[in-house]
Amino acid sequence: MSARLDSAQPYALGLFRIVIGLLFAVHGAASLFGVLGGAAGTGGGTIDAGTWPGWYAAVIQLVAGGLVLLGLGTRGAALIASGSMAYAYFDVHQQAALWPIQNGGELSALFSWAFLLLVFTGSGAFGVDRLLGRRTATAGEPAAEQEPATA
Repeated sequence: MSARLDSAQPYALGLFRIVIGLLFAVHGAASLFGVLGGAAGTGGGTIDAGTWPGWYAAVIQLVAGGLVLLGLGTRGAALIASGSMAYAYFDVHQQAALWPIQNGGELSALFSWAFLLLVFTGSGAFGVDRLLGRRTATAGEPAAEQEPATA
Protein backbone atom coordinates (compact mmCIF):
# COMPACT_ATOMS: atom_id res chain seq x y z
CA MET A 1 0.00 0.00 0.00
CA SER A 2 2.80 2.42 0.91
CA ALA A 3 4.51 1.92 -2.47
CA ARG A 4 1.28 2.78 -4.31
CA LEU A 5 0.82 5.90 -2.24
CA ASP A 6 4.45 6.90 -2.82
CA SER A 7 4.06 6.51 -6.57
CA ALA A 8 1.00 8.81 -6.50
CA GLN A 9 2.83 11.50 -4.51
CA PRO A 10 3.85 13.72 -7.47
CA TYR A 11 0.26 13.70 -8.75
CA ALA A 12 -1.24 14.53 -5.35
CA LEU A 13 1.32 17.29 -4.94
CA GLY A 14 0.54 18.62 -8.42
CA LEU A 15 -3.19 18.74 -7.64
CA PHE A 16 -2.46 20.40 -4.28
CA ARG A 17 -0.36 23.04 -6.06
CA ILE A 18 -3.07 23.69 -8.65
CA VAL A 19 -5.82 24.14 -6.04
CA ILE A 20 -3.73 26.34 -3.73
CA GLY A 21 -2.54 28.48 -6.66
CA LEU A 22 -6.07 28.89 -8.00
CA LEU A 23 -7.51 29.87 -4.63
CA PHE A 24 -4.72 32.39 -4.06
CA ALA A 25 -5.02 33.91 -7.55
CA VAL A 26 -8.80 34.27 -7.11
CA HIS A 27 -8.23 36.36 -3.96
CA GLY A 28 -5.99 38.68 -5.93
CA ALA A 29 -8.42 38.93 -8.86
CA ALA A 30 -11.32 39.68 -6.51
CA SER A 31 -9.39 42.47 -4.81
CA LEU A 32 -7.99 44.01 -7.99
CA PHE A 33 -10.93 43.63 -10.38
CA GLY A 34 -13.99 43.26 -8.13
CA VAL A 35 -14.88 39.84 -9.54
CA LEU A 36 -16.35 36.98 -7.50
CA GLY A 37 -17.68 39.26 -4.79
CA GLY A 38 -14.86 41.77 -4.78
CA ALA A 39 -12.31 42.54 -2.13
CA ALA A 40 -13.06 41.54 1.44
CA GLY A 41 -14.22 44.48 3.52
CA THR A 42 -15.06 46.70 0.54
CA GLY A 43 -18.66 45.61 0.00
CA GLY A 44 -17.80 44.01 -3.34
CA GLY A 45 -15.50 46.73 -4.61
CA THR A 46 -11.83 46.84 -5.42
CA ILE A 47 -8.76 48.04 -3.56
CA ASP A 48 -7.46 51.42 -4.72
CA ALA A 49 -4.26 51.13 -6.76
CA GLY A 50 -1.12 51.63 -4.70
CA THR A 51 -2.85 51.26 -1.32
CA TRP A 52 -0.48 49.73 1.24
CA PRO A 53 -0.52 46.85 1.98
CA GLY A 54 -3.77 45.62 0.39
CA TRP A 55 -3.15 46.47 -3.25
CA TYR A 56 0.40 45.08 -3.20
CA ALA A 57 -0.83 41.93 -1.48
CA ALA A 58 -3.49 41.52 -4.17
CA VAL A 59 -0.89 41.83 -6.94
CA ILE A 60 1.28 39.22 -5.22
CA GLN A 61 -1.78 36.98 -4.82
CA LEU A 62 -2.72 37.23 -8.48
CA VAL A 63 0.77 36.85 -9.95
CA ALA A 64 2.26 34.34 -7.50
CA GLY A 65 -1.00 32.38 -7.40
CA GLY A 66 -1.08 32.21 -11.20
CA LEU A 67 2.55 31.06 -11.37
CA VAL A 68 1.99 28.40 -8.72
CA LEU A 69 -1.20 27.30 -10.48
CA LEU A 70 0.73 26.81 -13.71
CA GLY A 71 3.72 25.29 -11.98
CA LEU A 72 6.01 27.92 -13.50
CA GLY A 73 8.77 29.11 -11.18
CA THR A 74 6.88 27.36 -8.42
CA ARG A 75 9.50 27.51 -5.69
CA GLY A 76 10.24 31.23 -6.09
CA ALA A 77 6.59 32.23 -6.45
CA ALA A 78 5.65 30.09 -3.44
CA LEU A 79 8.39 31.69 -1.35
CA ILE A 80 7.08 35.18 -2.12
CA ALA A 81 3.48 34.08 -1.51
CA SER A 82 4.39 32.41 1.79
CA GLY A 83 6.23 35.50 2.98
CA SER A 84 3.38 37.80 2.04
CA MET A 85 0.92 35.68 4.00
CA ALA A 86 3.25 35.49 7.01
CA TYR A 87 3.48 39.30 6.88
CA ALA A 88 -0.32 39.53 6.67
CA TYR A 89 -0.71 37.26 9.67
CA PHE A 90 1.85 38.91 11.93
CA ASP A 91 1.27 42.54 10.90
CA VAL A 92 -2.48 42.58 10.37
CA HIS A 93 -4.12 39.70 12.22
CA GLN A 94 -1.97 39.04 15.27
CA GLN A 95 -2.52 42.57 16.57
CA ALA A 96 -6.10 41.55 17.38
CA ALA A 97 -5.30 38.33 19.26
CA LEU A 98 -2.70 35.58 19.52
CA TRP A 99 -4.56 32.63 17.98
CA PRO A 100 -5.70 32.55 14.33
CA ILE A 101 -9.20 31.44 15.33
CA GLN A 102 -9.49 34.59 17.45
CA ASN A 103 -7.94 37.10 15.06
CA GLY A 104 -9.36 35.99 11.69
CA GLY A 105 -5.95 34.95 10.42
CA GLU A 106 -6.64 31.28 9.67
CA LEU A 107 -6.54 31.78 5.91
CA SER A 108 -3.28 33.74 6.06
CA ALA A 109 -1.68 31.08 8.25
CA LEU A 110 -2.88 28.21 6.06
CA PHE A 111 -1.74 29.87 2.84
CA SER A 112 1.64 30.72 4.38
CA TRP A 113 2.29 27.12 5.45
CA ALA A 114 0.91 25.62 2.22
CA PHE A 115 3.19 27.80 0.10
CA LEU A 116 6.16 27.09 2.36
CA LEU A 117 5.58 23.38 1.74
CA LEU A 118 5.68 24.02 -2.02
CA VAL A 119 9.00 25.87 -1.63
CA PHE A 120 10.54 22.62 -0.39
CA THR A 121 8.63 20.10 -2.53
CA GLY A 122 8.48 21.89 -5.87
CA SER A 123 5.65 21.69 -8.35
CA GLY A 124 4.90 17.98 -8.44
CA ALA A 125 3.20 16.60 -11.53
CA PHE A 126 1.35 18.64 -14.16
CA GLY A 127 3.61 21.69 -13.85
CA VAL A 128 5.07 23.78 -16.66
CA ASP A 129 8.42 23.57 -14.80
CA ARG A 130 8.52 19.83 -15.38
CA LEU A 131 7.39 20.14 -18.99
CA LEU A 132 10.11 22.68 -19.74
CA GLY A 133 12.64 20.59 -17.81
CA ARG A 134 11.87 17.52 -19.91
CA ARG A 135 12.08 19.45 -23.18
CA THR A 136 15.40 20.98 -22.22
CA ALA A 137 16.77 17.62 -21.05
CA THR A 138 15.73 15.91 -24.27
CA ALA A 139 17.44 18.64 -26.29
CA GLY A 140 20.73 17.70 -24.63
CA GLU A 141 20.95 20.75 -22.39
CA PRO A 142 20.81 20.74 -18.60
CA ALA A 143 17.24 20.88 -17.32
CA ALA A 144 16.03 24.14 -15.78
CA GLU A 145 14.71 23.71 -12.23
CA GLN A 146 14.33 19.97 -12.60
CA GLU A 147 13.22 18.50 -9.32
CA PRO A 148 14.79 15.49 -7.67
CA ALA A 149 12.94 12.21 -7.91
CA THR A 150 11.10 11.22 -4.76
CA ALA A 151 11.86 7.87 -3.21
